[in-house]
Amino acid sequence: MASVFTIMEKLPYLSHYPLALQQQIQNLLEQQKLSDYLLQKYPQKHAINSDALLYPYVMDIKNQHMKKSAPISKIIFDKKIKDGSNSLGTHTYAVRVQGSKLKAKNEIRIATWFQHVPIEFLDMIVVHELAHVREKEHNKAFYQLCQHMLPDYHQLELDTRIYLLHDKLIGALY
Repeated sequence: MASVFTIMEKLPYLSHYPLALQQQIQNLLEQQKLSDYLLQKYPQKHAINSDALLYPYVMDIKNQHMKKSAPISKIIFDKKIKDGSNSLGTHTYAVRVQGSKLKAKNEIRIATWFQHVPIEFLDMIVVHELAHVREKEHNKAFYQLCQHMLPDYHQLELDTRIYLLHDKLIGALY
């Protein structure tokens, strides 16, 4: 059996998950079955591959679950967000002075990596960034809001992390 350090070193996106789960993923990697596992659950990528398609997609989710939340002025795929180890998307809240008024705007930027994944992974990051419009911190209220919008949020977050690991160690599936 591999040491804890070895598993965590090989599975960087899963370091906060239980060791038993990490070991299961490690076993799939060693048996060269991680691709099969992911493809069985998520057989194809989505077709939302441009900012023009992303904006209405995100706004539909927002309007369905968060109608009374602050407006969002910009929603884009951002090629500057490169590595999933730090962030897969960002939500910014900018306040600017224009004359005697304060202008505030919310922006959502999602890593271009999400242009080539299953729709469920895109849903997960969209819900995550939308939740930040209302809840800035990753607290209990934040995750409750994520689950309200996407009941299987936690499973999709895990599967997205597994796919990130696959992408890093083996390569893209789609």
